[in-house]
Formats: sequence, structure tokens, C-alpha cells
Amino acid sequence: MGKKPKKRKAGGELLRNAKELAKIEQYWHLLGLAKPRKPPKKYDYVEELAYLQQELIKLQEWVRMKGLRVCVLFEGRDAAGKGGVIKRITQSLNPRVCRIVALGTPTEKERGQWYFQRYVAELPARGEVVLFDRSWYNRAGVEHVMGFCTEQEYRDFLSACPQFENMLIRSGMILLKYWFSVNDEEQEKRFQERMRNPIKRWKLSPMDLQSRKHWVDYSRAKDEMFAHTDTKQSPWFVVNADNKKRARLNCIAHLLRQVPYHDMNPVEVDLPPRQASDYKRPKMSSQRFVPEIY
Repeated sequence: MGKKPKKRKAGGELLRNAKELAKIEQYWHLLGLAKPRKPPKKYDYVEELAYLQQELIKLQEWVRMKGLRVCVLFEGRDAAGKGGVIKRITQSLNPRVCRIVALGTPTEKERGQWYFQRYVAELPARGEVVLFDRSWYNRAGVEHVMGFCTEQEYRDFLSACPQFENMLIRSGMILLKYWFSVNDEEQEKRFQERMRNPIKRWKLSPMDLQSRKHWVDYSRAKDEMFAHTDTKQSPWFVVNADNKKRARLNCIAHLLRQVPYHDMNPVEVDLPPRQASDYKRPKMSSQRFVPEIY
């Protein structure tokens, strides 16, 4: 007979988590609740972005240490700049703490599930931030406008969505919803730029091209969506995205104000001396190096 598995001591996982947290905390100074600063009138975009990204790192560590669950939804018009903001948020963060979710078209199996099911699987765990590049609001937008769902499914979503989000919030999750608004002239300008620029042309999907024919339909769908889901418990925050750079700074600054975090600075540490050894490594000629063509 095989050996019986060892019984784990009660509270063992809690003890391990507490020890891990203590190790993390020793590398940070807690300087009190962070106070967002007012940007100077004549600010430099790159300098201001660098400052906000430093604050995001502090927020990331606070989320990790305190086991918070932060879920941020990014919705809006095509070419409104959602991807650019998400990129700037994650640029300096740890992908193990802050991850992006951008789900594709649902599979046949997923179409047979409860509508919210595949999104629930991507929600943040403790100590994690999840950024949804489009979310369950697909049903109120593209699916409704393009006829990918029935009228009954659409109405059921508008009714169920506030209840679903309230359930997430009651569970302790921090839920933020951003809508990126861009006027039709600016959207047209960005579409034309993508058509001319081969590096950006991949961003133009067939659905983006179809959306041009349904500008009014999408506007009506957005207004209907807000009427049902812009609630006191789970409000929509609208980002004026006509100017991409300002939209990025405004969105990140607002995000930082929505999650109370402590100002944290890493403690300076001394590097230990490198291990000494008489170990002889193999000759470099025995390894396959990438050709240095630059």
C-alpha cells in the first residue's frame, strides 16, 4: 500500500501568505495615503506620463500587498484610443499582477454558456489588476447593432448587467468602467491614417469598417446602454479622447484616484557579493549565438 498523504496543518496557507507578505513589506516604506498632485499648467507629456507610471507601480504593490481585486473595463468607439491607454498603464507594471484580457469571438461552446461565464473566468484574483480591452458590454454594442444576438438576449443583458456588477462589487471587487468618446471627424481622421500606414493597418478589422455604416446605430446603442448600466453603484466614467495624449493622462490620473493606496517607496538594499567558485564553464564556441547583424 502507498504512503498516506501528509495532513496539512490547519492555517498553513494563511501562515505562508503572512510570511510572504512580511518579506514583501520589508522592501517598502509606507509613507501614508498617497495624495494625487495637480499637474503644472505647462506640463511635458512624457514627464507627466513617467510620473503617473511611477504612481501606478506604487498602486500595483499596494494591490498586491493588500490582496485587492481591481477590474477595469475599457469601452468606446473604434479608434478612440483604448489600446493606447492600456499600453501606457501596463508598460511599467508586473504582468503577474496586472494583466490584459482581450477575448475574441466566442466559440460554439461559449455561445451555449451563460453569457457572463467566459468573462467571470477572467476576473481578478486577490492581489491582481485585470484590464478588459472590451468586455461583457459587447452584447450592448457590436452584438446588438450587427445582429449577433436576439432582441430578447439584448434586453436580458440590459436587465441582468447591473445585478451582475452589483454582485461583483458586494464581493469586494473594485470595478471601474471607462467609455472613450471621440467625435466623428477625429475618428474618420484616425481611420484614414490607419489605411495609409501599413504598421497600423492591422488595427482595421472588417467589423471596424462595418461600423462606419452604423454610426447612428452605435450612438443609439451607447445611449441605451448608459441609461440601463450607468448606476450609482457602478457608474460609467467618460474620457474625452479627441486628443490621445491628454486622454491617456486623464484616464490614468483618474484611475489612481479611484483606488486609495499608500505612498510607497522601495527601501535601498545592498547587493550581496557574487558567489565565488573555481567552476569552469564550457567554451563559448560550443554555444549557438544569434548572429550580430546590428
